[in-house]
Amino acid sequence: MNNSFVNTARLLGAGLRALLVLTVVTGVIYPLVVTGIAQAAFSGKANGSEIKADGKVVGSSLIGQQYNLPLKKGQTSPDPDLKWFQSRPQNGLGTNSVNTRYSLILSGATNLSADSGAVKGKCPDKPADKTLCAQVLAAKAAVVQDNSVPGYTVKPSDVPADAVTSSGSGLDPDISTDYADLQVHRVAAKNGLSVAQVEKLVKDHTSGRTLGFMGEPRVNVLELNIALKDLVAKK
Repeated sequence: MNNSFVNTARLLGAGLRALLVLTVVTGVIYPLVVTGIAQAAFSGKANGSEIKADGKVVGSSLIGQQYNLPLKKGQTSPDPDLKWFQSRPQNGLGTNSVNTRYSLILSGATNLSADSGAVKGKCPDKPADKTLCAQVLAAKAAVVQDNSVPGYTVKPSDVPADAVTSSGSGLDPDISTDYADLQVHRVAAKNGLSVAQVEKLVKDHTSGRTLGFMGEPRVNVLELNIALKDLVAKK
C-alpha cells in the first residue's frame, strides 16, 4: 500500500481521536464540572442573581428596570411613576425595533463624547438636539421638577451625575446614595410615609464599596422598591 496513503490515514485517525477526546473534555466534562461547582458554591449568582417578591421572580439584581406609568394615548414615551425610586437614565444605543430601555437584546452606551453639544467646554442654555448636553440638561430639569415637593426644593446643583447620565451598558441596576437621598422626600410624599421611614429604607439597602475600597456606595433600585412596597403595605 502506498506509504503516503497510510501516513495520511494515520494522521486523520489521530486527528479524529484528538477531536473526540477534546470534545468530550472541553464540551462535556469541563462545563459539567464548572456548572456543578457554581451551583454548589454560588447557586444564586449562577442562576442569574434572581430577586423574588411575593414568591415569584421579579428580576435580577444585575439588571435595571423601568418604573413608569402606562402609556397614555398619543404618548411615545411613558411618564415615570413617581411613587417609586427611579433608576438612572438608560439611553444606551437608542431606540429601535429590538432595542428599548433595559432591553437584554442589546446594551451599550450612547457613544456621545463628553463635549457633545458643548461650547468652549460648557453646555449652552440651548444645546443642539440629540447631543449629550441636551440629554443632560433635559434630564436635570426633569429631576428637579419631579423631586421638588412641598417643603423640599431640589436645586440644579443638588442633582448628582448618575441622575442625568446613562451607564456604559445601559442596564445599570444601581444608583448612588446621593441620587437615592434626593428622591426620599418625593417618595415619602407620594406614598404617605414619613421622610424618616424612607431615609431608613435607603440606609438599610445601601451597599458599601466592593472589598471596602473599590467603587462607591450604591443602592440597588429593584431591591429598594420591593422593600418600599412592603413598607407601604404595612401602613
